[in-house]
Amino acid sequence: MFSRRLLPLLADELAHNPAVALLGPRQVGKTTLAMELARGMPVVYLDLESERDRAKLSEPELYLSGLHDKLVVLDEVHRVPSLFPVLRGQIDQARREGRRHGLYLLLGSASLDLLSQSGETLAGRIAYLELAPLMLSEAGPALQDSLWLRGGFPDSFSASSDARSLQWRRNFIRTYLERDVPQFGPRIAAETLRRFWTMLAHQQGGMLNVAQLARNLGVDAKTAQGYIDLLCDLLLVRRLQPWHANVGKRLVKSPKVYVRDSGLVHALLDIPSVDTLLSHPVVGASWEGFVLENLLAAAPLGTLPYFYRTSGGAEVDVLLALPHGELWAVEVKRSLSPKVERGFHAACADVLPVRKRVVYPGQEAYPLGHDIMAMPLAQLCDEIAAA
Repeated sequence: MFSRRLLPLLADELAHNPAVALLGPRQVGKTTLAMELARGMPVVYLDLESERDRAKLSEPELYLSGLHDKLVVLDEVHRVPSLFPVLRGQIDQARREGRRHGLYLLLGSASLDLLSQSGETLAGRIAYLELAPLMLSEAGPALQDSLWLRGGFPDSFSASSDARSLQWRRNFIRTYLERDVPQFGPRIAAETLRRFWTMLAHQQGGMLNVAQLARNLGVDAKTAQGYIDLLCDLLLVRRLQPWHANVGKRLVKSPKVYVRDSGLVHALLDIPSVDTLLSHPVVGASWEGFVLENLLAAAPLGTLPYFYRTSGGAEVDVLLALPHGELWAVEVKRSLSPKVERGFHAACADVLPVRKRVVYPGQEAYPLGHDIMAMPLAQLCDEIAAA
């Protein structure tokens, strides 16, 4: 059982909203977190992948109208999209009865279906939170290399050995491709999507070139773009958008693409151990993606991530736009003696970040000059969480 940073935030949102949607990929720990939150309070849990539980909602108004004094947890809610108009009516009825908060907790494994269904019917009645895989502060900084290799899915991270963890992730990928993906989009051959996902892992942290991916896969660009959109909607892939500002320079406009969980990157590339990873060409890009996801999980709600690159060579790996207006520039290095290149200085002169940080795999923070600090990942996560 891991202590999840999102738990107090989830409790706070439920205390101020009639419904909260908790989004995240399968097996990331949404149900466990929901049950931890509901401990000691009256709760009704319905797994909408269960025929038995779906049968209870054959007449949803009748069933739910008697539960306004309980927290109703609806797991895999995208399986019953017709439920959202009913929930709107139940929320409005409960408001008239004087209960305005903490009615429904909706758990979903994809952003697209849940958001599209609830955007019209539950507007003003629902808050959204995303549960990411385990972050460094939840797993423990001493286990950083293990978390990086195995990824943040709790069952993968806590496996008895690296080999068992790798097998779990292989099974996870296969299940997603053969069983879960067909629920969310048009029928796609599992092997085709696996090849596509593996191509993205090889290009971890690279510029997204949909036309090139389409040629390599033997499909048209529109189809390849649809595959990208689907994996992003399933919260498995991230498109990191470029920072656009009026700096009078030619900026790179294509997004960068990452497989969000480092453990899935390594499973797709058949990397079984840290030793193998450290000698693999993807090591730097994998570390960069791992840092990015940890920083976003630690950052205040509403933080937006970008990168910055100009045709002249100015570049920042990660720009974090915090909700109160600060801009942080983060350079990611895998070396124990990181050096800041001229492109980072040039980029900082363009975008004028409030803080400049270099993440490296060492244990101590120290200055690099020009207001730049080299920091271990765990320390930077703590710093941005307190921002």
